[in-house]
Formats: sequence, structure tokens, C-alpha cells
Amino acid sequence: MSDSTTRVERPRAPGAGERVADWADGRLGIHGLGRKYLRKVFPDHWSFLLGEVCLYTFVVLILTGVYLTLFFHPSMNEVEYHGSYVPLNGVRMSEAYSSTLDISFDVRGGLLIRQIHHWAALIFVAAMFVHMMRHFFTGSFRKPRELNWLFGWLLMFLALFEGLLGYSLPDDLLSGAGMRLIEGMTLSVPVVGTYLSFFLFGGEFPGDDIVARFYSIHVLLLPGIMAVLVVTHLILVFYHKHTQFPGPGKTERNVVGQPFFPVYVAKAGGFFFLVFGVLAVIAAVASINPVWVYGPYRPDQVSTGAQPDWYLGFAEGLVRVMPGWEIVFAGHTLNLGILVPFLAFPLWLVLIGVYPFVEAWITGDRREHHLLDRPRNRPVRTALGVAWLTGFLVAMAAGGNDLWATHFHLSVNAITWCARIALFAGPVLAFIVTKRVCLGLQRRDRDKVLHGRETGVIKRLPHGAYVEVHEPLPQAEVYHLTQHEEPVALDPVPDTDEHGVRRRVRSALRLRVALSRWMYGEGAHVPKVRPEELESGRTRH
Repeated sequence: MSDSTTRVERPRAPGAGERVADWADGRLGIHGLGRKYLRKVFPDHWSFLLGEVCLYTFVVLILTGVYLTLFFHPSMNEVEYHGSYVPLNGVRMSEAYSSTLDISFDVRGGLLIRQIHHWAALIFVAAMFVHMMRHFFTGSFRKPRELNWLFGWLLMFLALFEGLLGYSLPDDLLSGAGMRLIEGMTLSVPVVGTYLSFFLFGGEFPGDDIVARFYSIHVLLLPGIMAVLVVTHLILVFYHKHTQFPGPGKTERNVVGQPFFPVYVAKAGGFFFLVFGVLAVIAAVASINPVWVYGPYRPDQVSTGAQPDWYLGFAEGLVRVMPGWEIVFAGHTLNLGILVPFLAFPLWLVLIGVYPFVEAWITGDRREHHLLDRPRNRPVRTALGVAWLTGFLVAMAAGGNDLWATHFHLSVNAITWCARIALFAGPVLAFIVTKRVCLGLQRRDRDKVLHGRETGVIKRLPHGAYVEVHEPLPQAEVYHLTQHEEPVALDPVPDTDEHGVRRRVRSALRLRVALSRWMYGEGAHVPKVRPEELESGRTRH
């Protein structure tokens, strides 16, 4: 009989990675945070990629901007150019313009990085614009996401000025025309306009400090603020569960989708490189802002067809359609041709920025909303959004009135007058048409739920009439078309109380009731199919 020995296994020593993880977890608590947030569920829909395009182009802008700062000289000191671009050799120019030429022709990969940076800026603003409108039309700005909407709107607002500053840094003839417009708008400010202009430009236009000042704001101040807003925006997206489009199994209390790790992280990483790759291809094959063609800026010259980047075409258009009116008030000359567009540009953006708070005030709805609206089910809101877009696009088109005239051999005065009329009539017409389209789509949905989908099969009835056979909708589609809420308009406030005594009703309350009935009252929506109507229709068929 052999003796048996008992082997006691010694505990395995933790590896280096495990020791580092334990050390970090003991000081930062990352294990608990990771367990809570790495498995957070995100819904899967193509429109959510718009926000990712914004984020990834912002990252590309930071990376390429850092590279460009290594070679750019933000100075307006005059130098004589001697570089690779022979047509400008011997020409006196600012150090800013000279260094931009060096980046384009002498720095390895400089032109490609410059063009990636510029294209990324254009796509960044475009993606934010479309992303914001997606949130607007689907109603994702409602509680608890009002602050996140405000942060996103502020990001877009800052991006417009960030792009303007970056566009002005090369100090070429085209960007100088943009700076001249900035000077004109600054001078149009009553009383303090001249002081602001001298402070901004460091003396008589164009001054000696504007590029250096714009450079500091462009690479330090605004990017820092925007980075804080981006991080805050993302934190709030994590904190509030992600919105989702309605459907079977989706409620206000759950999220149906894929976990953040590893599925969403893998998809997001691949999408980042896809965005970066597309930007690189566009920058490699499509030239943008060829500053060597324009030449250095001189205050007495302007290039033909000078246009800003697309996102500032709106402001340019407002200036071009505004008549050159001047009035004298309290001893001061007010240049309304510049002052009115200067005030209208931010006001038009403020209208869309404050809308969520206006709608919440009108409805009095204090509930949390995590399911998105179909735009057709909110006809007035959708029509307002399209009207806002129409005004924006009309003004942007008006910003190129000279190009429309030269390319299509038209009168620039006729184009300007058409733009003036369209700027007021266009949004009204767009509102009416969009509202009617939404109501028509609601009626079509109602008809589909009650009668089913058209099959294209024609059947002859016993008495000789011909009808088309309809196929009942699947239960999931019926739910999709009927799950939405129908906001109820506020009741009119009676002039007298229950005792017949005339009551004093505040004007704000009367306005709120009137707006509520305009947005949700009779004629503002088509009643959805009720369960009893659906059952009755099935019984008849």
C-alpha cells in the first residue's frame, strides 16, 4: 500500500498587467466605472453616425492643426519671398503668407495636411449642421437633453467663428476680403464701432496685429472651449441613455442595441479611420483654397468672385441683399446695410437654439422623453424647421449673386431682388407646403393601418365592380405607425371664473394657449387609428 501525498497549490502571482490594473483601480476606481459604462447599450441606426462624423473630423482638425502650427508664422511683418513658387519670387508679403506658401510647397506633406485641415473644417461644420437638424426634426432635444442641445448648438456657433479665423490666417487676397467685411461689421456698431475696430486690428485697417490675435484665438481659446464642450456633450450622452427610434420592444425605460464594448468600440474605431481616409482622399484629389493663386493681401485690391466658405455664405448673403441704407440717429450715422445683417446673423441662429425651451413652455411637458418622433407626426415643428432651413439656404445662395449672374448671364440686380423677396416669402411658403405634406403622410399612414397595403392584385366583385386587394399590415408595422403620442392643445382660458367674476388673465398665458392650439389644435394633426377602429376595420374585411 503506497503512501499518498497531498499537493498544495500555491496561489498564482498576479501578472504585470494585472498589478497595474489593480493599482489604477485602487486610486481611480476604473473597474467600477468600466463595469458600469463599457456594457452600456447603444441603439443602431445610420443617423447616429452623423454625431460620430462630427467627433472624428474634430479629432482630425486637432491633429492636422498641431502639425501646421509647427511651420506657420503668425506675423504680419513684411518679408521678400524667395521660395519654390517662382511666380511670387521677389514679391513683398507678410510672414504669415510666406510661411503658408512654404507649407504648401516646401514642407514635406504640408499641402496635403493643409488641405485635409481645410476639408475637415468644412465637413465638421456640415456634419454638425445636419446632426443638429436630425435632433430637431426627431424631437431628441426634449427633457432631459435640453442642456446637451444647447452645448451642441454652442459648438456649431463657435465652429463658424473658428472657421472664419482659420480662413483669415494665411493673409492672402481672398482672406483679406473676409477681414475687410469683419472690419465693416465692426465699424457699423453704434458709438463704439471705431474703438472696437482699432482694438481688434491694432490700428488702422489692416493693422499689424490681426493675424497674431486671430492665431491665438484660433489655436488656443476657441479649440479649448470646444474641446470642453465636446467632452461635456459626450458625458451627457453617456449619462442620459441614448435616444432611439420607436419600434416593437422599445420603450421610454429601455434601450435596444449593441453594448459599447466591444461591439460599438470596434465599429467606432473602424468608422474613425474610414472618415480620416475619405478626408485624405478628398484632400489629395480636390484642391481647396490655393492661396498662391490669389497672391498676398493688399487693401486696395480684391479678387473676382471672392466667396467665403459655405457656412458663412449665409452672412455674406444677408449683406448682399440688404439695401445700403443709412440713417442719422442722435447725432450718429447708422449704416443699416451692414448693421442689420450683423444683428440678423446671430439672431437667426438663436431662433433654432432656443426652440426646445419655447416648445417646452408651450406644451408644459415635464416628462422625460427617450423615444424619438417621426417628423410627420409633428407637422408644425417640422414645418418650422424647414422654414428656418429655407431662409438659411436662400441667404446662402444670395451670397453668390455675382457668380449666378456671370455663369448664367443674368442681371445681378434682378437676382438680388429675387433673393430679397424669397428671403421673406420662401420660409412662409416652405412652412405651408411642409405642413401639408406631413398631414398627407399622416393620412396615408392612417389609411394603411385601416385598409392594409396595396398588393397590385385587382379583383372583380359579383356585381361587376373592380377593387384592389389590400394585404393587412404586420403587427410590428401597425405598432410602428400608431405608437406615437398625440399632444393635446391647451384649453382656452375663460374670461370669468366659476362665480361669473371677470378674471385677469396674463398676456403670456393667452399667448401660450394660442401657440398651443396653433401647434397641436384642430387642423394641426390627423388623429391616429384607435384600437377599436382597427378592430372594426378588421371585422369588416
